[in-house]
Amino acid sequence: MSRVSMFSAPFLLGFDAFEERVDRLTKAADGYPPYNIERTLDAEGAETFLISIAVAGFAEGDLEVMTEDNQLLVRGRQKDDPAREYLHRGIAARQFQRSFLLADGMVVKDALLRNGMLSIAVVRPRSEKVARRIDIRSA
Repeated sequence: MSRVSMFSAPFLLGFDAFEERVDRLTKAADGYPPYNIERTLDAEGAETFLISIAVAGFAEGDLEVMTEDNQLLVRGRQKDDPAREYLHRGIAARQFQRSFLLADGMVVKDALLRNGMLSIAVVRPRSEKVARRIDIRSA
């Protein structure tokens, strides 16, 4: 039996890949690490989204930021140092993956690690509305 979703409506053509991305994101919902998203508009109407992720304890080499299939992926990998002997260990070496779904046309502009915060700037340039007339041919 096939699954029925809001994207299966006959007037929503080509949104099946979008539905797959949304499904992937809902499965990846984890509370670690915490993050904020801020939105600003410039004078021309372009939007900038600033994603701030708390990554205390991660070095620049432990983090990876990439885009893949309209997704922004942020990964963190820490390695345990076997030479260290802990009397108490309250800070675990963790791995994480955080995903953000990007709309078409959005561009990841910058990533900056400062004071335990990874800040990623994502820009949606102002797009012009395009309308065009389609000629009808006779068969």
